Amino acid sequence: MIGKPAEDRKLFRLSRDEMERRWALVRSYLIERSVDALVTQTTRDFHGGYTKWLTDIPSANPRTVIFHASDWMSVIDHGPMGKRRVLDGSDHDHPGVGELLTTAAVPSVHFTQTTDAQVCVDVLRARGYKRVALVGQSNAPYGFVQHLLAALDGRVEFIDATDPVDRMKAIKSEEEIAILRTTAELQDEVFQSVVQHAKPGMRDVEVTALARHTAERAGSEQSLFLASSAPMGKPALFATRHFQGRVIQPGDQMLLLVENNGVGGYYTEMVRTLVFGKASQELRDHFEVVKEAQRETLRRLVPGASCSEIGIANDKFMTDRGHQPEPRLFGHGQGYDIVERPILRFDETMLVEPNMNFAVHPAYGTNSVYVTVCDNFVIGLNGTTERLHKTPQILFEV
Repeated sequence: MIGKPAEDRKLFRLSRDEMERRWALVRSYLIERSVDALVTQTTRDFHGGYTKWLTDIPSANPRTVIFHASDWMSVIDHGPMGKRRVLDGSDHDHPGVGELLTTAAVPSVHFTQTTDAQVCVDVLRARGYKRVALVGQSNAPYGFVQHLLAALDGRVEFIDATDPVDRMKAIKSEEEIAILRTTAELQDEVFQSVVQHAKPGMRDVEVTALARHTAERAGSEQSLFLASSAPMGKPALFATRHFQGRVIQPGDQMLLLVENNGVGGYYTEMVRTLVFGKASQELRDHFEVVKEAQRETLRRLVPGASCSEIGIANDKFMTDRGHQPEPRLFGHGQGYDIVERPILRFDETMLVEPNMNFAVHPAYGTNSVYVTVCDNFVIGLNGTTERLHKTPQILFEV
């Protein structure tokens, strides 16, 4: 934010060149397939990457983007019903937008769920579109998708463009990678602040509040800090703020997930364990195993590799050492979404490509211990990986 005008209300702005790069990818896809427009809706910041990627604005409320193949975007946002603001694609706060429409859909009020869909229907009908691509329709509210499809049944052919757009988002530009580095650097600073100030007598929530305060002062817009403390010999598991009321005791351990976005809204993710005394040998031994599992994944995480096969290989690595196979997912892409494709799991169809950003976090748990390690890695053109976080991969005895 150095050099940012004092009166600018936006925390961070992507370059126009970066936005034009994205629009060119989408427009080329639409034109090649004779598609008139692309429609996507997102409803929350953590997983609102589609509309953020197209407009450089997050989704605090339902936000719908109609990306026209031969015109500036139409954006439907929360606001006064029936309002329309005409733009020309060059607005400072709404780059690439030709019209901004508002309506008052409220996610918690079920009968309002068709209102933004109807505005979208009106735009598509007025332009006489016959072929429209949907992106992330499985993630959008049922009421929005159902009304859109029913209202245009027989008039519009819908195709699914989720997979190709997911790939566009997953392959990061040099500008995006530079921003991801700053997010990882911020998370290193957040964790260092926790190491310096966390101590017995604090509640778990006080530790995460310290982390959140450090992150948000530096410009982070959204954050997820999962943490819990436990006596040595019992597992310290990830816990949301609702379950962060325990008071830390001398000799305890604390598992801390730092998963905030940085300026620009890009996510990275880091996990480390703090010990308020001395770590047990059991914790040390299993920590070495998960670090080895991460290294083994990085050996496989090269351009052209199958994300599905990497997920299967991690399960074999863990079971060969007497550990459990991964029951959820142990690695995934990140960008505007806190979890973004590709994921490292048996059911992923995407391949690893250069300039993808992965969080890798193999884990192991029993009734007496839970341990994991997480860092972000960017895939290089020559098959090398860059670890974005600089925090040492150690158990922090404080």
